[in-house]
Amino acid sequence: MRTNSISILDVQQWNDTFAREFDIDAYYTRASVLVRWVTQRRMRVIKKLVKAEPDNRILEVGCGGGHILRMFAENQLVGVDVSGEMIRKSQRNLRDYDVTLHRGELAELRFPRDSFDRIICSEVLEHVVEPESLIAEMARILAPHGRMVVTVPNDTWIDTIKAIVRRSGLRYIPPFRNISWGGDQYHLHSWTQQRIRDELSRHLHIETLSTIPFRAVPLHFALACRVK
Repeated sequence: MRTNSISILDVQQWNDTFAREFDIDAYYTRASVLVRWVTQRRMRVIKKLVKAEPDNRILEVGCGGGHILRMFAENQLVGVDVSGEMIRKSQRNLRDYDVTLHRGELAELRFPRDSFDRIICSEVLEHVVEPESLIAEMARILAPHGRMVVTVPNDTWIDTIKAIVRRSGLRYIPPFRNISWGGDQYHLHSWTQQRIRDELSRHLHIETLSTIPFRAVPLHFALACRVK
């Protein structure tokens, strides 16, 4: 775990500060070419792993600005985020979609057991005070036939690459400009492949694990899971 700490009582305010400092819409359009390429690769992997069918009800936990949910225009969508700032961005970006958005902690929303056919939780667990509790709640509301897709950053690799870029002349080359864009100062946890496997395996069966953008450069881990 990183040295950052946060009181549970301050979670919404802390996430709203993050949302104001880290413009999620700009991230998809004005981050460095390299960051945007990796992000687009992550989204393609998520869509492939979700394997959505037209009648699926899809939940995204930590929906941010709604950019991932936009890939599932044929589905009934639900987005949850603790940040009101993020929910407002999602409302704008998903205004033509069949979507319901909720502000708050997932457990507080009290969704019935087996509520969702697909659950997506992308780049969220590193920001959560108690990841294990969130994973348990997502497993509870995932339908028996459903799939859950989780992605987390590999901060060890990402921090190393950022440090190399900062110390070298690469930061002046267009593909590496804005390489620090990502809000990693708001990470409460640092994930390794083994740690995310262990955490998810307590509540779910892991079907596949992918590395993003590819195996030799594992900047993110993407895991598809089902109910045990």
